[in-house]
Amino acid sequence: MQSELIFISGFIVFILIMLSLDLGLFTKTDKPVSLKQAGIMSAVWIVLAIGFYTLILNYGHLLHHIDSFATLQQINSKNGHRLKLNPNDFTGGLQLYRKNLGLEFITGYVVEYALSVDNIFVIVLVFTAFAVEQKYYHKVLFWGIIGAVLMRFAFIFLGSTLITHFHWILYVFGAFLVYTGVSMFINRNKKQGIDPENHVVVKWASKYFAVHPKFEGDLFFVNINAKKYITPLFLVLLIVEGTDLVFAVDSIPAIFSITKDPYIVFFSNIFAILGLRSMFFLLVNIIDKFHYLKVGLAALLAFIGLKMLGANYAEKIGLTTTNSLLVILAILVISIAASLAFPKKTGVKTG
Repeated sequence: MQSELIFISGFIVFILIMLSLDLGLFTKTDKPVSLKQAGIMSAVWIVLAIGFYTLILNYGHLLHHIDSFATLQQINSKNGHRLKLNPNDFTGGLQLYRKNLGLEFITGYVVEYALSVDNIFVIVLVFTAFAVEQKYYHKVLFWGIIGAVLMRFAFIFLGSTLITHFHWILYVFGAFLVYTGVSMFINRNKKQGIDPENHVVVKWASKYFAVHPKFEGDLFFVNINAKKYITPLFLVLLIVEGTDLVFAVDSIPAIFSITKDPYIVFFSNIFAILGLRSMFFLLVNIIDKFHYLKVGLAALLAFIGLKMLGANYAEKIGLTTTNSLLVILAILVISIAASLAFPKKTGVKTG
């Protein structure tokens, strides 16, 4: 139990340190984040995720304080790993367990990172609709990501508790993901738009708070005549948080198809979310070029949903965690390659 506490505490401290460094890098000056800065931070987050994968490969057993074969067998059964363990080879079983845990982490990370791209599509629409200046993007995204981390933490451990007590809910998750994937494919060419005045979040905030009619630099709140107002920038932040809440409904069930271990779900989610801001600045000006990505994400969600629905047969037909990762990567690579090979033509529907 002590090693588990140290592992989790160390991860939380790591998150806080990296968020502090991230905030310092992006907010030294009140200027738009450059492509170079975004590229550096994106690379840093990916390298850190790979480094964490290596950490799990070597010390993943500490996550559940596995110090005996009995404990290993119990955790193997509890988290649905289905590893073939030899009671006479505890060391070999431990190595197999860590290897599988690392694979689940990196697969979950890829899935979450890919699904976060759809989140970027919507965030771009929000910033455009509210005419937010680019130099304020970083502040909204920073606080938005902190809120997302807290919400994901609650969602993940709630989901894990539900799965533990009601295993059948996995089939509900699977059906929902298939439905979401099909809906995304059907609506892929529909023009998305956001009406600032009639947005549900704006209406709700206007009902309970005094809303200032114009931006005041990067301020979320202003005091005028001894009365506190929320600014349009804070409304944008609320919408970004609401957007992540909606996307969490898709992404969290998706990762439970890969692993039932709540810690691995949490780690992979957090790494993907922390890398979202830098990825946003990398893609914000070119995201429209990846017009087949919606098709790829739709296929990804449908594939994961079908795997959850056929959980008892997935591995029997070869859909192991390794092969599932290869399928997921293939879907993403094909959708990106198709977007670049067949550019979107103005006035012509594609995808």
